[in-house]
Formats: sequence, structure tokens, C-alpha cells
Amino acid sequence: MKIFAYETRPDEQEQMEALARELGVELETSGAVPGPDTAALSAGCEGVSILGQGTIDAALLDQFYAQGVRYLSTRTVGYNHIDLRHAHELGIRVCNASYDPNGVADFTVMLLLMCLRQYKQAMWRGQVNDFSLEGLQGRELKDLTVGIVGTGKIGAQVVRNLSGFGCRMLAYDLRENPAISDLVTYVDWDTLLAQSDIITLHMPLFDSNYHIINRDSIAKMKDGVVLINCSRGELADIEALIEGIESQKIGALGMDTSEGEEGIVHEDHRVDILPNRNWFYLHQFRNVVMTQHMAFYTDAAVASMVECGIRGICQMARGESCPTELRQET
Repeated sequence: MKIFAYETRPDEQEQMEALARELGVELETSGAVPGPDTAALSAGCEGVSILGQGTIDAALLDQFYAQGVRYLSTRTVGYNHIDLRHAHELGIRVCNASYDPNGVADFTVMLLLMCLRQYKQAMWRGQVNDFSLEGLQGRELKDLTVGIVGTGKIGAQVVRNLSGFGCRMLAYDLRENPAISDLVTYVDWDTLLAQSDIITLHMPLFDSNYHIINRDSIAKMKDGVVLINCSRGELADIEALIEGIESQKIGALGMDTSEGEEGIVHEDHRVDILPNRNWFYLHQFRNVVMTQHMAFYTDAAVASMVECGIRGICQMARGESCPTELRQET
């Protein structure tokens, strides 16, 4: 069996090669992002593994299928960049990755605390030997209400992390998680918006929650609300976020992922001219912390992502059970 891995980073290479030897597969890798111009790289491969920078739409899936691709893995938990319905129509089986929630949950709490304690501004001042305190007064978590939107594995771990800070926690999800029922109070969407001092997002992206954070939902929030997004950028309308920061309705943003990040994150653009005005305009505010979609990026998570990406294809191809296979929707 032959597998082609797109978007391969140096930190993945050694483990990928070791897995290929263990599983007896022929592996080719490239840092290229999958797309119409790079599809031919995987010609003759039964399996293709990707990350999340390319859009795997119907046309690209048709190209893959015509070349012999029958198995696709994304080394990410999210899979909204794949036209899953069309993949299943073609007969291409797809799996995603899984990893322990601790890394993203820890990163979420870090961003939250950085926003509460004005750390971005403090860090900037320190670079020019300005050690003044004016404008840097923060707030304490024990006095605040945190709203957790989505209580799956990562959201639940965020709840556990925050439980030691003494804050009140509200949660919103279509399905309640009994594992954390003693730590949070489940409420409806409007109640969470109205009562939370901090709102943190932990949902996969679907058509149903695209731009769930928008002008209308922001208007229902407390003045000075802190928003954290370590999930999917398109959950929040970037123009609505900009308006919220400009009007000071939003007190701070902690964004590991944001709408329009494609083509920006995970690359060095120091000498490039980039056209995404909204992304860079939002990035420059003193109370907006934007990181390069790195909440997932720990040694343990990367190892698990590579494992799922290569072994998952082999499991599907060999008729074995693949725990992360994305089944066809009914």
C-alpha cells in the first residue's frame, strides 16, 4: 500500500517514517498543501493524509479518486475542510485524528488569564522598559462567571481546569455531559450570553453553528465580556468581533483560531504582503491576543495526530476497526 502525506512538518517526519516501516507501507511526504495544483503528487496512492490548510472540496476529491485514492485521513480533529458527503458518495473512506484534550484546555485557560490580566499590553511595555501599572489592572476569576459553550472532551477538561479557581461556571450544549454535572450549571443560550463575564468556545464547526458569535449574540452579552476561541475560527464573525472591540462591548479577545486565518497561520510571512485586512486589523488591538492556531501543538498531541493519520488509513484499508473513521451521515 502506498500513502501520500501532504502538509508534513519536520516534527512529524520521523514518526511517520517509523510508522510506515512498522505497518509495511510505502510513504511519500511533502510540505505542499493539497489543492488542484498539487493533487498529482498523490497519483498512484491508495491513501492520502492531510492537515487543515487545504480545502478538500468535491472537485479535488474527484481528482483524488481518479488517481486511485480510496482512503483519506486528516491529522486534525476538525474535518470541516473536507466535503465529507461527496467523499462518501465516491466511496472514499475518511478518518480524522484524536488526542487528549489537556493541551487545548490548558491553552484555553492560559489565554483567558492573559486577557484578564492585560498581559499583551504589559509584555509590549516591558520590551521598551516601561514598567508602569496604569491601564493594567486585571480581574480575578473567583469573582467572575465563565460560560463554556460545548462540553465535549475539551470543554469538559476546561471545566475541570477552571474548577480550582472558584469561578461560577455555566454551560451550553445540545447534550449535557454527566461527567461534569456537579461542576457546571447547564443553561440555555441566551442565559449564558447574558450572565457570563467570559465565554469560551469548544465546538466543532457545522453549518448550524457557523457565526454563532455574531452581532446579535454579542449584543446580548455583558459589557466588557471576554471571548476565547480555541476551537474553530468560523464560529465567530470577524467583522462582528472588530465592531465589538471598537465599541468596547468586548473587553478582550483570546483567539487561537479566527476567521480568515487560512494562508496566514503556520507560515513565516515576515517579508510578505498579505491582503487579509480584517485579520491583521483585529490582531493589532492591545486587548486582543491572537496566536497561530497552536493550542493543539504539544508533543503528545502531535504524536497522536500522526498515529491516527497513518495507522487510520491502514486500518480502513485492511478491514480493521478504525476508531476515528467518519461515518456517512444518515
